[in-house]
Amino acid sequence: MSTLTPYEGPTKNMILVTQLVYILHGLSIVVGLMTGGSVLSAFLFGWPSIAAVVLNYVMRGDARGTYLDSHFSWQIRTFWYGMIWTILVAIAGFILTAIIVGPIVWWIGFLALSIWVGYRIVVGWLRLNQRRAIF
Repeated sequence: MSTLTPYEGPTKNMILVTQLVYILHGLSIVVGLMTGGSVLSAFLFGWPSIAAVVLNYVMRGDARGTYLDSHFSWQIRTFWYGMIWTILVAIAGFILTAIIVGPIVWWIGFLALSIWVGYRIVVGWLRLNQRRAIF
């Protein structure tokens, strides 16, 4: 006969850590909106988001086996995919500057990435507040 172990949900501390990570990412987005920088640059290079990603990696093991694990993966992927796509848009814009469309590629690409980052942080935070996995 097999022994079933009861499902253990996340601790309140882990829920608070996950909320803190969303708050830090959200703070970076607000800083990007309120300053002369862009949302994307504040998200990728601002100290709140960098602290959030470090916190994601440090605390991720404690979230394993709970719905919070999906939020940690979501947050980490948002940061790294944002970084990769930013580099690709920057390179494409640089190459296309020779035919004068580079700045347009940069503007549209970075704007789209900023909206994408904001969407992922808002959707993730809403799902967290519903106590649901992100995917």
